[in-house]
Amino acid sequence: MSSKDGYKLVQGNEACVEGALAAGMKFYAGYPITPSTEIAEISAQKLPQVGGKFIQMEDELASMAAIIGGSLAGLKSMTATSGPGFSLMQENIGYATIAEIPCVVVNVQRGGPSTGMPTSPSQGDVMQAKWGTHGDHPAVALTPNSVQETYEYTIKAFDIAEKYRTPVVLLMDETVGHMREKLKVKSSSEIEAVNRKKPTCKPEEYKAYRPDRDMIPPFAPFGNGYRYHVTGLTHDETGFPTNSNIISGELVQRLVDKVEKNIDDITYYEEYKMDDADIVIIAFGGVSRATKSAIDHMRENNIKVGMFRPITIWPFLEKQINQIADKAKEIYVAEMNLGQYFLEVDRVAGKKCPVKKINKISGELITPEEITYAVTGGRL
Repeated sequence: MSSKDGYKLVQGNEACVEGALAAGMKFYAGYPITPSTEIAEISAQKLPQVGGKFIQMEDELASMAAIIGGSLAGLKSMTATSGPGFSLMQENIGYATIAEIPCVVVNVQRGGPSTGMPTSPSQGDVMQAKWGTHGDHPAVALTPNSVQETYEYTIKAFDIAEKYRTPVVLLMDETVGHMREKLKVKSSSEIEAVNRKKPTCKPEEYKAYRPDRDMIPPFAPFGNGYRYHVTGLTHDETGFPTNSNIISGELVQRLVDKVEKNIDDITYYEEYKMDDADIVIIAFGGVSRATKSAIDHMRENNIKVGMFRPITIWPFLEKQINQIADKAKEIYVAEMNLGQYFLEVDRVAGKKCPVKKINKISGELITPEEITYAVTGGRL
């Protein structure tokens, strides 16, 4: 369909940029890496048209550092990468976390480890999105399964980052990043963009890390008369480093709590034919599309199968998985890795019902036939 009908035919990576611009992105810093490079290319083209800035950095370490700086200056900032680059960003993702700097990191996953398979799909960075940086910290990661969802959840990623002052990962896979589908772009009146909370006190009264009752401190952008210190060390309300065990412990606990205690606000998922399902397949990203086809085929043969698709990968949707385990006779976790999300599902559901794996790491999407074979034992 043509854009005059409100639709565009685009690939997932392009939809990501459209969503970022709709959310108010004004700064992008990145380094090209397959299969995310189109995000950088399209951002370079479109950001100047809306008064934004694009910088190609020398590597992914610098890219992450640059969007931290852009966000501190008051601009909604994003970068995009794939597995090897995501690894290089981890130290500065930790810095953004402890300094409470909102930003969005897009990871279009490819096969690994190391350089791996640059043009092939994978879901091998699920655990890296949670535990890639060191120390106890909150992690927010969203995983779309279509071009339209990539657009929608890029907007939500910015909203969550701004609201909770935290980095947010959009964890795509190559399948979604490079597929082409129709996209319905929202008008500006349809988007209620969330912006970071700013201080209302006088500059001399401002404490950069004094939280409000919602556990989130107001955020003054540099250059507006509010002076404060930013550090990767544990710090007090002024932002200056502290060796106080009490203050340090309270800081890290608050960083985790501001996300974990608001999990319902950032919980997104889909249920497919779950009402009477005895067997539940948990799948996300590109694999969930093959899972739906497999379920339709099994349903035609009177096998009661349903799908639970977490869109919020992190924080882990423990409440929903617990409810599934209370009713299901079997749970399968289908993913393009050797069982990363399975570990969490089994931890929660394994004592209530059998939890089994469906995995593939060859650089190809898991097919509906492979899912059907695994669930039915080859009967279909």
